Amino acid sequence: MQNESLNTVLTIFAGLFGLAFGSFLNVCIARLPLHESIVRPRSRCPQCRAQLSDRDNLPVVSWLLLRGRCRSCGKRIAVRYPAVELASAAIFAGFVAYGGLTAATVGGIVFCWMLLGLAVMDGETMVLPDAFTLPGIALGVVFAAIAGGWRGGLRSVLAAVGAVAVLLGIRAIYWALRRREGLGLGDAKLMAMIAAWLGAQLGLLALFMGVVSAAMYALGWLAVARPKGAGQLKLPLGVFLCAGAAYAYFFGGETVAWYLGLFHLG
Repeated sequence: MQNESLNTVLTIFAGLFGLAFGSFLNVCIARLPLHESIVRPRSRCPQCRAQLSDRDNLPVVSWLLLRGRCRSCGKRIAVRYPAVELASAAIFAGFVAYGGLTAATVGGIVFCWMLLGLAVMDGETMVLPDAFTLPGIALGVVFAAIAGGWRGGLRSVLAAVGAVAVLLGIRAIYWALRRREGLGLGDAKLMAMIAAWLGAQLGLLALFMGVVSAAMYALGWLAVARPKGAGQLKLPLGVFLCAGAAYAYFFGGETVAWYLGLFHLG
């Protein structure tokens, strides 16, 4: 009973930390793709640029009290802000609730929190900032070394290098066939980050899931919208890669085992 109470308290505090980190993540999402400082100036309205007071900068609560509008100009504040804060809180609280305070829990929080930020950034701006992907690669190697020693760290490095090689190879083939870029360098760095955290096998699964889901989305959108210039359709592939990475992180082991089991039937 005492352990359950302690875990509940830790989960609540983790959720509150998650809200705070979600608020910080919103700053990163708004500024990093524009190459702006995330330190100065302080938080401001994206419409009128008025700086927010402390009472208007509380995660989720301020948005609800203001009814989703800026106090200064009255224009709408995107629902993305409370959504990211709530998603961040869910990541923090969920990992602590099910895994306790361990290195694996911290690693899972960091990885999924970064995936959340990168997915939203790519979805809004089609930019995957180096300020997220490059430290993400380094952190993936560090946590792999913590979990598996120097061999784990080495496997993480090799998986990241292999992922970059695969994505750059696909990029080069597309350029040779179409004479235009079909894959950004940011996607290659994101894939390296994913592979550094997940390893080669689950990284490959994440890539497969991301590409397949992106293709299904594109086909569905083209079938429904039937837009002009469909051949120039640009998709934020990073969004789908992040979703594939999240799937691989939580369900990848079972999925790979199921797939390999198909070859042992009968």
